[in-house]
Amino acid sequence: MALNKNKELKLFYSIKEVAEELGVSESTLRYWETEFSQISPKKGANNVRRYTKEDVKTVRLVHHLVKERGLTLAGAKRYLKSGKGQETAECNSAVIDRLKAIREELSGMLAALESL
Repeated sequence: MALNKNKELKLFYSIKEVAEELGVSESTLRYWETEFSQISPKKGANNVRRYTKEDVKTVRLVHHLVKERGLTLAGAKRYLKSGKGQETAECNSAVIDRLKAIREELSGMLAALESL
């Protein structure tokens, strides 16, 4: 079965897809589910996790707080519960993701130029 490349049309994401997108292990995502009540993917047949866009957004925010900003899990929990600046953190996370994509694109262009 081919994965849907147009993520805007997709309703659910597998744990593997989310883990690959964020560069973390599937076990890390399962652990975060136990630590953060905000992360609660639906479970289908055979307990297969199905992440919605909202779940992915929350996981991305936790990833940003823990992996990029260096907060502890307890600190990230407090941050999420306080609701302070959550929109700012989400915006920062989106900007960082966009900048990473731009870096990859520029690296590809540089490699193409160097091969000339």
